[in-house]
Amino acid sequence: MASLARVRLSRRFPASLQAHARSVQTSADTTQLYEKPDDLSQPLTVKLHEDSFRTHNCEGPDLQVQITKDELLTMYREMQTMRRMEMAADALYKAKLIRGFCHLAIGQEAVSVGLEHGITKDDRVITAYRCHPFAVMRGGTIKGVIGELLGRQAGMSHGKGGSMHIFTPNFFGGNGIVGAQVPIGAGVSFAQKYRGEKTCTFALYGDGASNQGQVFEAFNMAKLWNLPTVFVCENNQYGMGTSSARSSSNTEYFTRGDKIPGLQVNGMDIIASKEAVKYARKWTVDDDKGPLLLEFVTYRYGGHSMSDPGTTYRTREEVQRMRSTQDPIRGLQKYIEEWGIVSEQELKQLDKEAKATVDAAVEEAKASPEPLLKDLWTDIYYKGTEPPRMRGREREEVHVY
Repeated sequence: MASLARVRLSRRFPASLQAHARSVQTSADTTQLYEKPDDLSQPLTVKLHEDSFRTHNCEGPDLQVQITKDELLTMYREMQTMRRMEMAADALYKAKLIRGFCHLAIGQEAVSVGLEHGITKDDRVITAYRCHPFAVMRGGTIKGVIGELLGRQAGMSHGKGGSMHIFTPNFFGGNGIVGAQVPIGAGVSFAQKYRGEKTCTFALYGDGASNQGQVFEAFNMAKLWNLPTVFVCENNQYGMGTSSARSSSNTEYFTRGDKIPGLQVNGMDIIASKEAVKYARKWTVDDDKGPLLLEFVTYRYGGHSMSDPGTTYRTREEVQRMRSTQDPIRGLQKYIEEWGIVSEQELKQLDKEAKATVDAAVEEAKASPEPLLKDLWTDIYYKGTEPPRMRGREREEVHVY
């Protein structure tokens, strides 16, 4: 894998993807160990590939960073668990236990896990419908996500929201309308600025949503009011079934914020992803420089949704090449083994634990009952703000709290 992962860009990506990948490094295993302490309770010093970032009207993050053994193992366990959860959702959908829409993020784990490791619990995150890992990382549970997909009471929205509507106190969804979460994210960061909070909001959208007018309107307002907003384009190469090169005249999404500076990131390397998020948070919160635009260059292995086989607009060979040479989990596994953090057997034990955790959560979610009819009239208002009475389907039908 190591030799394959270091081949030149022209061999890593098909011609249709080279235009927007350009010179950014997208291998999952090109970070080098710089200095290893004798005592592994102390941080390791590593050096990111010089092409891990590309900048637009700003300076990039430092390439030499420190990271601990515990954090490396935690990120590995979390990425494995998130992938297992998405694989379980895939199987449940194919078994017709999950119906409707279901968008999986297999292959993009370094973005959600890296994001969580670069921010604080008080920062806010909002994204589109490829949201399951973010929901868990932001305080939800695997049981809650799977339960929601199954339409059960154990779901994070009590089985009434489905795949695209999952929330936690600091995670604002899971939004089904393409691009609509971006201005909402700007509004959330407006509230943070208004209240004087030392936090920011990460508003994520895909390359397919990048041409939405409301995205550019949000850019304008955020810069005009100097909001602590990090606009994050998850460029997974395809908007539904259309490659970004066929849908966007400018595929360098990190340059599209007008006066908002931008940073393009290797979204397949978990360490680079984490450092980019830390940089963005410092930019917006600590340095109070206003909004920033991040672009994670990543890849989804599956189709746009479960109804899309994902092979009619790209070849199976392309997907397999990405799986075998650029996988973010395998890249982190390589770091851990080559740097002598833990053995291969210890990592396999973490793999088993991740599978057991997800399997148990799936069984608990499946055992949960479906929502009751009376639940249709709950959760319409934020708890504590409900009116004393609510009209039902007809004027005579009144529900009293």
